[in-house]
Amino acid sequence: MSAQHPKYYIWTAGCQMNVADSQRVASSLERMGYRAAAKPGKADVIVLNTCVVRQSAEDRAHGYLTSLLAHKRNNPDLVINLMGCMVGVKGTEHLAERYPHVDVFSPPSDPGPLIAHLSQDESRILAESELEVRNALMDGDLVLPAEEQGALVSAHVPIVLGCSHACTFCIIPYRRGIERSRPVGVIVQEVRRLVAQGVKEITLLGQIVDRYGKDIPDGPNLAQLLKVVAEVDGLERLRFLTSHPNWMTDELLQVVAEHPVIMPHIEVPVQAGNDEVLVNMKREYTNQQYRDLIARIREIIPNVSIGTDIIVGFPGETPEQFMDTYNLLEDLRLDVAHLARYSTRPGTVAQRRLGDDVTEEEKWRRYRMLEDQQARIVGEINSQFMGETVKVLFEEKVKGRWKGRTENTKLVFVESDQDLTGKVLPVQVTWTGPWSMQARLLPEHADQPIMLTQIDS
Repeated sequence: MSAQHPKYYIWTAGCQMNVADSQRVASSLERMGYRAAAKPGKADVIVLNTCVVRQSAEDRAHGYLTSLLAHKRNNPDLVINLMGCMVGVKGTEHLAERYPHVDVFSPPSDPGPLIAHLSQDESRILAESELEVRNALMDGDLVLPAEEQGALVSAHVPIVLGCSHACTFCIIPYRRGIERSRPVGVIVQEVRRLVAQGVKEITLLGQIVDRYGKDIPDGPNLAQLLKVVAEVDGLERLRFLTSHPNWMTDELLQVVAEHPVIMPHIEVPVQAGNDEVLVNMKREYTNQQYRDLIARIREIIPNVSIGTDIIVGFPGETPEQFMDTYNLLEDLRLDVAHLARYSTRPGTVAQRRLGDDVTEEEKWRRYRMLEDQQARIVGEINSQFMGETVKVLFEEKVKGRWKGRTENTKLVFVESDQDLTGKVLPVQVTWTGPWSMQARLLPEHADQPIMLTQIDS
């Protein structure tokens, strides 16, 4: 143990929900007197928050776990906590047998097992009891690490845990459990606490975020929740993800359009553009219904940007069916497309019933076709911002340049000697590429003339 404060290190893989879960773990450890370590070798507690949505993510976690064996041998007092979707909500016997050097197994979104383990050794309780820590987390009373207070600009707040929809390709319902909506009061309290610690932007999270409240009889819906959260004093920007087309209502879209704090960006995955593939995925909408939804989103929110998710090489997807996806993206010209090659996940309906008959070579071919297509489309979309003035929320300095995002999530880089952390400033765009833009501060906000290097980051 460190003389002053024991140290923790958290390794996070996967989605924004895992990022939020890691934040909750950090908060619980901070309340117990722990402080963040810059490197795993300096830590008394190492947490691996894992993802298994893709085989590659699971492989990285197994590799990291194996590498920690040497750390454990050199430091037997080191506490290793395996957390997240690799653990899931069911038994962990197979993991305990494979990795006996792991001390604690925690399901997604639950720091409780780690707190309980550390609390067994009274010398490790330096601040509050296990029960007090757990109650604080349940009440939304999050404590950011000391180095992040005032420096963390954007944070994630889960509002729906788990998922009950069960798309045939998805392992999330089996690993994160059934859908559970968090109470409005707890969510608002968590947002208030984060804003009080310097956070400017909050993203509300759910595996299907627009199903918020559906599991509660006469419960609130996402539109109602957004209106309440948007009123939190000091909150500059509010976002939400990820939505499902079937629960994207006009009421929700109207709230986004009408409230200046809610950013005009909608993430609504299509996954595939062919109706037969969509049926096999159990998505429960058609190509045309998705097109109609995009048109409705754009009608209600004129300045909106839209993101989607695509899986290529789903079992049984023919080259012709893949072209339906390609043509859909060509026609809709969306701002973001998160691309993935289909990866068989144990226990899913697709794995049990559909196999995996598209070769890796063909999956890569389709992936690269969409990648090139999106680079062209997004490059053309972003070129329209050339010379325009946009508002940017600056997050951090990266390689000598300030990094921030517009209301539509466009990535922008600016050079300045000022500390721009957490500031929302108007900038003039001077260069655009498919993945980022360069800009300059307007004269009234600039401290000196700015020279820009045109690098597409």
